Amino acid sequence: MSAFTPRHAARPTALELSEAYAVGSTTPVEATEAALAAIERHDPLVHAMVLLDADGARRAAHESTERWRQGRQRGPADGIPTTIKDILLTRGWPTLRGSRLIPEHAPDDWARQWPEDAPAVARLREAGCVLLGKNATPEFAWKGVTDSLRHGPTGNPFDPRLTAGGSSGGAASAVGLGMGAWSVGTDGGGSVRIPAAFTGTVALKPTYGRVPLYPASPYGTLAHAGPMTTTVADAAFLLDLIGMPDARDWSALPAPPRTFLDGLDDGVEGVRVAVSPRLGLAVDNHPAVDRAVAEAAQVLAAAGARVEEVDPELTDLDVLGAFHTLWFTGADKVVQAYGEGALERIDPGLRGAIQRYAHGATAGDYLDATAVRMELGRRMGLFHERHDVLLTPTMPMPAFDLARQGPSHESDDGEGDGGEGADLWTSWTPYTYPFNMTQQPALSVPLGLTADGLPVGVQLVGARHTDALVLRVGRALESGSDRTDVVPPLLRG
Repeated sequence: MSAFTPRHAARPTALELSEAYAVGSTTPVEATEAALAAIERHDPLVHAMVLLDADGARRAAHESTERWRQGRQRGPADGIPTTIKDILLTRGWPTLRGSRLIPEHAPDDWARQWPEDAPAVARLREAGCVLLGKNATPEFAWKGVTDSLRHGPTGNPFDPRLTAGGSSGGAASAVGLGMGAWSVGTDGGGSVRIPAAFTGTVALKPTYGRVPLYPASPYGTLAHAGPMTTTVADAAFLLDLIGMPDARDWSALPAPPRTFLDGLDDGVEGVRVAVSPRLGLAVDNHPAVDRAVAEAAQVLAAAGARVEEVDPELTDLDVLGAFHTLWFTGADKVVQAYGEGALERIDPGLRGAIQRYAHGATAGDYLDATAVRMELGRRMGLFHERHDVLLTPTMPMPAFDLARQGPSHESDDGEGDGGEGADLWTSWTPYTYPFNMTQQPALSVPLGLTADGLPVGVQLVGARHTDALVLRVGRALESGSDRTDVVPPLLRG
């Protein structure tokens, strides 16, 4: 057996593992044991996992190893150690969504209470992936940091005293620290991209419908599911698995015409890239964020892309107000389902936002918000007739203190969402939620560190259904800069 030598010994990629399984230089059992050891070592620091099924993972890894030995593996992803955000149904495991409203039941009742997989989880199980456990989320995935009354806060791999972002912060921290090669997150306003930027990982919010969802999200067609990985190639690899139709989601797209790995390294010669450092908004980016966007533009230009700085025409639309109406009326319906008194038992910030933005909202308000969304989609559709890809920051700043709900204010006092100008998560994520409104694919790629050693990310946005192009541009950026390979200090040396 030849030696297994991934680029980073403590954090092999899924593609590296698949290639190693094929030649016999490592096995799913060895990879799973390494992931379990990483969880044992690092999870007490970051609290990324809310459920761990070590025994089940070991059984699955042994079965996968035997399939590879006999040459009857289910495919290239057979045996890849995987975690799942605790928003997605997973057969035989509780899905608690970070909420104290959901009863956990006894373990011997889990199979009856949770008898089916969400579509993405079903595809991973069919592919033979080793499911390790479930990742932390804020209550009902409602905000851009990962903490909940049920499970507490999730820290950052670069400094556990800082937030991992959210709402897929548990998944990002797990992937960043080698606690599984990849994870599946959800994104209704930035929830895979925010934590990717904060943790130095890669995340893709695909075109809406590319990854089916069941049950339907309470946030409606704002909500996407997508890959969370350490490389763009792994994001394409994972999208190949989970980006297949499922009859339970009426809005699911048909199967893609070819694998997302095909053509990934074809380069960006002639691709039209629009660079917008602030989307035309009055945003005060961290200097490292501005440097990262400028560097990304230079890397892509050097690779042959046609790059120009231009802002989409969005500032006259009340995109934020429309998003709040759509988002928090959805959240309100979730909470209502748990009966009288449920509102008093949830995250105080969520309660305050529901009271402010959903209570009193009318059908007319919802239709007005939808009209803003449709106009935004029209404008971005026309924008992409002139520009293939839009390059922006993912986040204006690096990760902030774990005790805060945003970069400038302490946690809310429990009596509302913080009031005018406070850190409701949408106030500090201006580059992410607009593209949930338009359902476009958006990829976050890490690009360097601040002077304090914290990751920053850049975002690549394409027209709807151009996921393959967005991944190809991300891959060109990753290949053209050595500053996309961002590894936490815990894993260095």
